[in-house]
Amino acid sequence: MLSPSPLRSRPWSVRRFEEPSSASSGALEISSCSGEITILDLVQQAANYKQLKKGANEATKTLSRGISEFVVMAADTEPLEILLHLPLLAEDKNVPYVFVPSKQALGRACGVTRPVIACSMTTNEGSQLKSQIQQLKVYGVSTTIVHFTH
Repeated sequence: MLSPSPLRSRPWSVRRFEEPSSASSGALEISSCSGEITILDLVQQAANYKQLKKGANEATKTLSRGISEFVVMAADTEPLEILLHLPLLAEDKNVPYVFVPSKQALGRACGVTRPVIACSMTTNEGSQLKSQIQQLKVYGVSTTIVHFTH
């Protein structure tokens, strides 16, 4: 069982980055204080339900096989090029993806002690996570970067 993490107490926001020519580039704010599900909480739940594949290679496999529902990547990956094929593959397969700022926080959410640079939530018909993933899809998370606020 995972101990209570500091991830739940942190407020965070999701900001959509669009082309500069786009006139409607508003920020989508989702606060953990308002009871909304956070991305890292969703990753943690997927790990508990055994619906999570950790690592860039595993995320690539799930996308290629068509069993990925949602992909999360760490923005502080060094070098970043080792996971930049994932957004292209996710867009080809019409799978939403998001960048989070810390690979260490992503690793904690995945339930491991090591940093994780990418993870993929897999499909399961009777899953309780299905509605939460659909909620994120409605918010338009497919091209976002999550920024933690202090």
